[in-house]
Amino acid sequence: MGKTFWVLLVIGILSVSCVSNKDLLYLQNYSKDTLSVAVNPVISKPYRVQTNDVLSVKIKALDQKLVDMFSPSALGSTTQTTETDQSLYFNGFTVNDHGNIRMPVLGEVNVLGYTLDEIRQKIEKQLLEEYFKKEANIFVDVKLAGLRYTVNGEITVPGTKTLYQDKVTIMQAIANSGDITMTGNRKEVVVIRQYPHGTEMHTINLTDAKAMQSPFYYIQPNDYIYIKPLKQKSWGTGTTGVQSVATIITALSLVTTTLLLFKNL
Repeated sequence: MGKTFWVLLVIGILSVSCVSNKDLLYLQNYSKDTLSVAVNPVISKPYRVQTNDVLSVKIKALDQKLVDMFSPSALGSTTQTTETDQSLYFNGFTVNDHGNIRMPVLGEVNVLGYTLDEIRQKIEKQLLEEYFKKEANIFVDVKLAGLRYTVNGEITVPGTKTLYQDKVTIMQAIANSGDITMTGNRKEVVVIRQYPHGTEMHTINLTDAKAMQSPFYYIQPNDYIYIKPLKQKSWGTGTTGVQSVATIITALSLVTTTLLLFKNL
């Protein structure tokens, strides 16, 4: 009876202490019905600019000298320097608390709540109405100067990261941070997102292929991604079978030693 009890106890602890393969694999449960999901992920809505975003605005024309005064270099040195992704962040236009960017000559331009394409059209319209004719062939390009986000919790390399891409999935963001640790909960990844009306908290299950249909599959600037720990970490019994067995053996040895000491007293 005693041996049976200890065997059942060990089996019971092992069954709840090890991290299952299903808790570690991404995008599971796909079938013929969900295969189209994998091929055609959800179409994300155009991003609407918020305060503290940094924009890169480039203006070109047939005669480039005519539009140089609208570039950031007009405020400083006229020496042409090689532009890098990092320099775009520091030389871009930051959206202030009033939702405006301050551009040379054009002055304050309100961009809060506009998409990048709408901002492009707005600047083009102002240039054509106030400074140029259609014959000048004005070309305006507006982009986000880096997609900045933060990952914390059960992640290999926590912290704030910046990716210089137009679109970034949450899978790419996590991979860029070294992946979720074995004790991280992939089924309840928390995304804290900023909206014009305030902050909202959402969850996404990255072990399910249907995650690609989620509106939070594509991250947005200033997203905060939090990876919760699994219960196995708080129990401290180990994440693998070997670790769990070692922990149980140590605990049983301690109990046995204690009982023997009391017996010999």
